[in-house]
Amino acid sequence: MATLTTETVVAPVAASTDHRYVDWPAIIAGAFLATALSLVLITFGSAIGLSMSSPLEGEGASRRWVTIAAGIWILWTAVSSFAAGGYLSGRMRRRADDASEDEVEARDGAHGVVMWAVGAVLGSLLAVSGISGLAGSAASGAAAALEAADVQVTTDVDYVGSTLLRSENAIAGADARTEVSTVLGRGILDGEFSEGERTYLAGLVASETGLSADAARNRVDTTIDESLTARQAALEAADQLRIAGLIGAFVLAASLMVSAAAAYFAATIGGNHRDRNLGFRLYGT
Repeated sequence: MATLTTETVVAPVAASTDHRYVDWPAIIAGAFLATALSLVLITFGSAIGLSMSSPLEGEGASRRWVTIAAGIWILWTAVSSFAAGGYLSGRMRRRADDASEDEVEARDGAHGVVMWAVGAVLGSLLAVSGISGLAGSAASGAAAALEAADVQVTTDVDYVGSTLLRSENAIAGADARTEVSTVLGRGILDGEFSEGERTYLAGLVASETGLSADAARNRVDTTIDESLTARQAALEAADQLRIAGLIGAFVLAASLMVSAAAAYFAATIGGNHRDRNLGFRLYGT
């Protein structure tokens, strides 16, 4: 007699239909956290920098120490901000159950790096729009400083010309003042005066002020030398600003590179805490 057997068919467990490797909500959340935290730290650092500096000669920290402190603060801000964003991205990422431990770690770290890229682009957009002026533009800043130096020297030309024609007994005519200012302005901007220009100015000063030829020449030479010295000092200050901007650009680039590694490792830590159900207080373990 045949035996009737029944076979129980077990339905396979439905696989997850979400096969995406990139969890964009977690990435965007981490990028916004990193950007917001960096803005807060940059603002706080700006306040510290203003407290260290002073417009008065001999007051406040030197420009060298302010530059060093700014570089350290930029590095710390970038690393800590992107590390926090990377941790959040790794912690909030949805894990694929079929992935091995090494694969999970690689995916968590990759999410941290992508978060870093999004945050860097977002921070650059904010800087361009004027919300954050940290990065700025070193080249344009140096060019503006050089232009400002020439503008300042040119603005002082009229005053310098008036000192050349100053006399107790007579007031120089408007044509003479204009001529002196024109010659002085061209020579100062060129950075040199020919012997002919010096002789011409000395003769003009002598005729307008009644000074002797030697006294007029001494006045012209002294005024020219002082003007050229002031121009050189302004250009040196502008060049120092250019160097500071160049160093700042390199520090910012290095900070971004180091913060990318920080975001990767922070994301793997966040993923590890996610899988172990650990609280944020154990960050870094």
